[in-house]
Amino acid sequence: MHQSFVAAPTFTLTFLHPRFWLTWVSIVLLYTISWLPYRLQTYIGRGLGKLLSVLAKKRVQIAKRNLALCFPDYSPAQRQKLLADNLDNAGMALLEASMGWWWPTWRIKKMAEFEGYEHIEAILAQGKGVLAYAIHNMNLEFAVRVAGLRNPSVAFYRKHNNPLMEYMQYHGRNRSNKYMVRKRDVRGLIQALNDGEICFYLPDQDYGRVKCEFVPFFAVEQTATTTGSLLFAKEANCETVFLASIKTATGYKIKVVPGLESFPSGDDKEDVAGMNKMVESLVLEAPEQYLWMHKRFKTRPNKDDPSLYD
Repeated sequence: MHQSFVAAPTFTLTFLHPRFWLTWVSIVLLYTISWLPYRLQTYIGRGLGKLLSVLAKKRVQIAKRNLALCFPDYSPAQRQKLLADNLDNAGMALLEASMGWWWPTWRIKKMAEFEGYEHIEAILAQGKGVLAYAIHNMNLEFAVRVAGLRNPSVAFYRKHNNPLMEYMQYHGRNRSNKYMVRKRDVRGLIQALNDGEICFYLPDQDYGRVKCEFVPFFAVEQTATTTGSLLFAKEANCETVFLASIKTATGYKIKVVPGLESFPSGDDKEDVAGMNKMVESLVLEAPEQYLWMHKRFKTRPNKDDPSLYD
């Protein structure tokens, strides 16, 4: 195991300090809700979504703007319906995280479905690592637990700012992960791939101007798209797949599709443009479940270009 894997946080008596009491109330509430029947949780999730529309107006406006940029051919009514459904899924995402952290394995199995997992198994059978490019569907926290039923994985990890939530988050996620590496530990993830592990990487956010190309994403012709995602495919003994976690009428489906052919090709711009096309196709499977509240188009081709969010 790579020496810079994230060490498990330990429980300390300082977590009983009054400054953590509100966090404890939230944890107990979420834990209690997680044991309710799933159908009842979906109603609660929709209620939380309605609450978000009031308490997170800036995020709602970002989502509204992203939908207008990406789907200019949709009517205002179509986009409004998509936004409302997206908020329902955003509310549910909080409960899905607690399901992923605390549900027993038997309950997870009842909700799990896999499509295309043979693509991962074929790569592992060759003795190679699997670099799974996952899209930012909002149920991803639960989906990682589901995916771990087939094969525990390795992923980048970002610590929570609240030490008590960090303890809960780490141990919740670690139920499906073999281990986790620090967010910027490139060498650690490459080592995991060389060791034949399944590693998740999310290439579909705006990571800034450094190491990026401006290529189309939906209807936005110049979208800052990281080339960092190519580094692992270039440097490690691995092959790539694309992965989406999709909430269905009966549970949650992990959908795996093969990676791009002759990838990486050596032409970074062409490669990330192809990746964006793959992400688009997976987003369109369930656009209401995608993380539209992220400022995906914040970085402009020229620093002086006006913001698309003003």
